[in-house]
Amino acid sequence: MQKNAVFPGRFESLEKISVFVKAAASAAGLDEYATYAVELAVDEACSNIIEHAYGAEDRGEIECDCIVLSDGLKIILRDTGAPFDPDAVPDMDPSVPLEDRDPGGAGVFLMHKVMDSVEYRFTLKGNILTMVKHK
Repeated sequence: MQKNAVFPGRFESLEKISVFVKAAASAAGLDEYATYAVELAVDEACSNIIEHAYGAEDRGEIECDCIVLSDGLKIILRDTGAPFDPDAVPDMDPSVPLEDRDPGGAGVFLMHKVMDSVEYRFTLKGNILTMVKHK
């Protein structure tokens, strides 16, 4: 099963995106913990798309594909914003107190922690983020 939806690049879209991926997680048979992890990672990714790729609200759309796998769920997020280079984001050291950390990197760190696979690609058509969560 595969579902696709396109959402306006607005922070108010985050709730609708969450509902969309939560339904897909349920269809994939993910438990409550895995479903929450998917929602958290997708919310962080979409917030980053709006804030960093587009630089503000209403500058583009977020396309979301949810593909039910035999052993979990694959989420593909596409945007046409500024290219994202994950290697340019500094690694976050979770042992450093919040007040002493450099800004940035927490969202990428979080997505890698809660998802089983996270892959970024940039094409002529834009950014593609693929994340997988297994049962």
